[in-house]
Amino acid sequence: MSRSHKIKDLHLEYRIFSGRIILVVILTVAITIALASRLAWLQIHSHGYYSNLAEDNRVKLSPIPPSRGLIYDRNGDLLAENLPGFSLEITPEEVKDMPALLRDLSQVLNVAEKDILDFEKLHNRLPGFESIPLRLNLSEEEVAAFEVTRYRFPGTKVVARLKRNYPYGELFAHVLGYVGRINEQELNQIDEGNYRGTNYIGKLGVEKYYETILHGKSGVVQEEVNSKGRPIRILEEQPATAGDSLILSIDAKLQKVAIDALGDYSGSVVALDPRNGEILAMASTPSYDANMFVGGISNKAYQSLRNNPERPLYDRALRGQYPPGSTIKPVIALAGLEFDKTTPWRTIRDPGFFKLPKQPRKYRDWKKGGHGMVDLDKAITQSCDTYFYDLANRLGIDNMHDMGSRFRLGQKTGIDLPGEASGLMPSRQWKRKRHRQPWFPGETLIVGIGQGYMLTTPLQLATVASCIAMRGACQTPHILKTRLRQGKGRENKTVEGWMVALKNSNNWDHIIQGMVHVMHGKRGTGRRAAAGAKYQIAGKTGTAQVFSLKDDEEYEADKLARHLLDHALFIAFAPVENPQIAIAVVVEHGGHGGATAAPIARQVMDAWLLKDEKKNGPTDKQKAEQGG
Repeated sequence: MSRSHKIKDLHLEYRIFSGRIILVVILTVAITIALASRLAWLQIHSHGYYSNLAEDNRVKLSPIPPSRGLIYDRNGDLLAENLPGFSLEITPEEVKDMPALLRDLSQVLNVAEKDILDFEKLHNRLPGFESIPLRLNLSEEEVAAFEVTRYRFPGTKVVARLKRNYPYGELFAHVLGYVGRINEQELNQIDEGNYRGTNYIGKLGVEKYYETILHGKSGVVQEEVNSKGRPIRILEEQPATAGDSLILSIDAKLQKVAIDALGDYSGSVVALDPRNGEILAMASTPSYDANMFVGGISNKAYQSLRNNPERPLYDRALRGQYPPGSTIKPVIALAGLEFDKTTPWRTIRDPGFFKLPKQPRKYRDWKKGGHGMVDLDKAITQSCDTYFYDLANRLGIDNMHDMGSRFRLGQKTGIDLPGEASGLMPSRQWKRKRHRQPWFPGETLIVGIGQGYMLTTPLQLATVASCIAMRGACQTPHILKTRLRQGKGRENKTVEGWMVALKNSNNWDHIIQGMVHVMHGKRGTGRRAAAGAKYQIAGKTGTAQVFSLKDDEEYEADKLARHLLDHALFIAFAPVENPQIAIAVVVEHGGHGGATAAPIARQVMDAWLLKDEKKNGPTDKQKAEQGG
């Protein structure tokens, strides 16, 4: 045997082999334990999770949008309804090339760039399995054009849904508002789960304020689907709960009377029931057709409305802020009595102007030459500016601000509509904060006749008239009368009012008497509008300047462009002994309140107070027999 030949070491080989066997066994056991643990984790601990995943592959959840609540006027006339409509919707996860799909769809249907932008915003926010609307309010012709080529557009379908419609069009656009496509900002504010399958949301007016009530609650349906996602059968269905319907306090017929009475003027009429604060009419002209916005308004049409110098989109009743002019004089007169700065019998001589002591400026009366000797009643009846300059000077801005605040001037009334303006009841503190200047005596005089910094809305003026009618028992104005709750019957709207408390309640009589003489006195500024009335009216005319005159200037209306004419205002309530309607009218550039605004109010009051008489009037046969 060669020396180079190594003798085998059996013991060493045995040790190496045994180690390898042990290592394999350990690895096998470890792998077996790992597999068993993983299997236990999947089948026991994660059973629910993977069971749901498997179920989701078999079951598809589809939202059921609720039917939006209807809106009626106080007599049951339908103001907002739901009509069948069609929308084009896309399920993103079923589309391979979205840009190509949108491009091809645009060749078949009229898909605007705005439609695509709105779709993409929702696409980025919603899950891929959610059906997202591309076009709303398709016509029957568009539906037919799509269905012919539907095979070219996977994941795209026409869905039949209810769409909002406003039968009265322009008549209630500012009151009702409208519904429109949900935008990205609104998605951040709403409960997305409850709005699945819903394309619309209230944008303005009643539709926005009562959105949660009108919308209802979405439902869901569980469908079994095959491997391609096509429905096989319905497993379970949870129906949607329709939104509650609303009955408003407004009267459609009276609203039309108010709109027609305003005619071609830009302005507003607000009428309410002073006994409970119910809004009877709230007109703002010019207006627009709210139906234009439901299906998505074109940019051209929107710009036409937006750039219209008459501002049809502007709600003058709620947002319009105007100097109240002489319509505020009853409040100033009441302040004079309340703070003992005048009496009903105190008189002053009116030479046609008022001057502050040691100041040369003349604050002129509207009547050149003045009104002679004037007491409180005559000052209200003939709207004597000089009397109220003197009274304002005696009161001071602090007392006038106090009384105005009791009527809640400079504050929102609290009406159940969004976007109300607060107006402005100026004070020393307000001017110091806003303009960083002290309050000057001349500014006090101007506020005394409803000019200067003072601003009010037509709704606030109607509320002032209502407060005076009820001798300080003010009611918060509101538009909702009754809520028709699903399965729970009717629920009437209740609101809280407030009191304008006076030291002497008899002072109301002096103010109201002056307002009655405005309408029925021989020299009342509103007497022509009250001629032939079958009921007694208490009112106050007003004229608000659009621009200031210099001391030596004369106001010559016939030489001015229409946009420079004064605003015409009027407030009233009737019948005096049992008030059933309080009203405010503002006519932009209408001239004098007695000539323009008061006749408009008279038409509205006649329509409301004499409606039963007209309903029960003589028949055509009786008229013929009477020769008429």
